[in-house]
Amino acid sequence: MKTEAGREAGRRRCLAWLTGLLALTRAASAHEDMGPVEPARPAPDLPLRLDDGGVTRLPALLAGQTTALQFMFTGCSSICPVQGVLFGEAQALLLQAARRQAGPGVQLLSLSIDPLGDDPPRLAAWRRQHGATARWRAAVPPALSAGRVLRSFDAGQRDDDQHTTQVYLFDRLARLVWRTGELPTGAEIAAIALRIDARG
Repeated sequence: MKTEAGREAGRRRCLAWLTGLLALTRAASAHEDMGPVEPARPAPDLPLRLDDGGVTRLPALLAGQTTALQFMFTGCSSICPVQGVLFGEAQALLLQAARRQAGPGVQLLSLSIDPLGDDPPRLAAWRRQHGATARWRAAVPPALSAGRVLRSFDAGQRDDDQHTTQVYLFDRLARLVWRTGELPTGAEIAAIALRIDARG
């Protein structure tokens, strides 16, 4: 009989395999859902558990500052570590920019699509692993399927649970205003975020 640990390991291997497969199939074709979002769309009203154990809702977390959001899960061993590195690169550029200008600046948000496997300690470990500062948070929407979370950001998502490597950019009014292509560079993420932030 399978132990709980065995079932958990199997589930995470399956998620990692699906993530890798999705990244390969998406990389092979152009993504139509990228660029400016017009009209801007209000952030979905998702409940969130934060890496520090706090609870909030997504619009409240986004309000007042430009935000770059990525999807990930801490048990992913294929594409998510790459996404963490890219956010780390973006963070370094954003910190440089923040020293040169006033204003609330840009925050980064890693949003887990694995509510059954990810909890505050795992999210906090993810942040430490990638050198996140206070401007880079991690959160998970409790008890929601990955498919439901992803569809709330992009009506074009299929009904099955998918993991996109796009980055979603929100303005200070917590409105989705830009979607990048798959696996944008850290420099691209920072440049787009700073352009949005400059608009106020």
